[in-house]
Amino acid sequence: MKRVYNFSAGPSMLPQSVLEKAAAEMLDYEGSGQSVMEMSHRSKIYGTIIEGAEALLREVMNIPDNYKVLFLQGGASTQFAAIPMNLGTGTGKADFVLTGQWATKAQKEAARYLKSANVVASSKDKTFSYIPKLDPSTFTKDADYFYICMNNTIYGTVFHELPETGDVPLVADISSCILSTPIDVSKFGILYAGAQKNMAPAGLTIVIVREDLIGHAMDICPTMLNFQTHADNGSMFNTPPCYTIYIAKLVLEWIKNEIGGLAKMQEINEKKAGILYSFLDSSSMFKGTVVPEDRSLMNVPFITGSDELDAKFVKEATENDFVNLKGHRSVGGMRASIYNAMPVEGVEKLVQFMKEFEARNS
Repeated sequence: MKRVYNFSAGPSMLPQSVLEKAAAEMLDYEGSGQSVMEMSHRSKIYGTIIEGAEALLREVMNIPDNYKVLFLQGGASTQFAAIPMNLGTGTGKADFVLTGQWATKAQKEAARYLKSANVVASSKDKTFSYIPKLDPSTFTKDADYFYICMNNTIYGTVFHELPETGDVPLVADISSCILSTPIDVSKFGILYAGAQKNMAPAGLTIVIVREDLIGHAMDICPTMLNFQTHADNGSMFNTPPCYTIYIAKLVLEWIKNEIGGLAKMQEINEKKAGILYSFLDSSSMFKGTVVPEDRSLMNVPFITGSDELDAKFVKEATENDFVNLKGHRSVGGMRASIYNAMPVEGVEKLVQFMKEFEARNS
């Protein structure tokens, strides 16, 4: 059996033990005589899966009781519209920090429904290679919410410090950093994430929303985008992404039982990132593109300074089973996404290959 080191930004690799367990249960889940892919979402046995997944997520992330956990479809991008339509009925104002493509898209979409989608800061001037310093005096005091993308998949930056927004609910897209480190959920009004980077295959979106923010949707809000719809029905208003939720449950079991929780997960992720960043900082050929103080643990973009050499590196890396290292089409270069499931060994071997490539091409 061949397994490559997959550095894709998403969908990304899953833990091998999770894939093995899913394979073993593919035809017969716990003696039911059926695959999870086949069973009714209304069945008692599937109820144990979705309820177990929620209980594990609450435990692993230490989610307070006054937050609802929603298992949704539509991808994280659907939340660009859902959030303003659920939260924007107060003053119709919201603040945004633009740190990359996804935050920019969220602000643009919100502007369609809000009176004001105010940009308080942006790092576009330097190709989103840093997290801008924030001045609280520029924040909208009566905003309905304040929006950030916590980890920026394309550009490899992360918020190490959260904005101080007072009574204004902080909303964060955590698609590419969910379950990578502990997060104080109580500091946020809403956290949401597409599952396909660190949690499960594509098809599932997790929304963690404080209960007092539910029930205020705009009249124009579609039924399927109204948080109330899903909160009142235990994410079962319609057929949920059943199999993806099942895999998410297995991943959460892996984090809890095999890794030992999010503090241990962070320790492993810091080790992996440290190995790669240390090499980039010492290399005469490869350079990281993000200011050191804002570097992501999950996504590491880098360049050689030559488009021709970048292309050669990606080609030879692929031939050596280091796949999906090509940078996002909007920025070029390379990007190594080293999510939870990437073993330390994978990063160590990548760095060894980079050293050899540098020696051959210097």
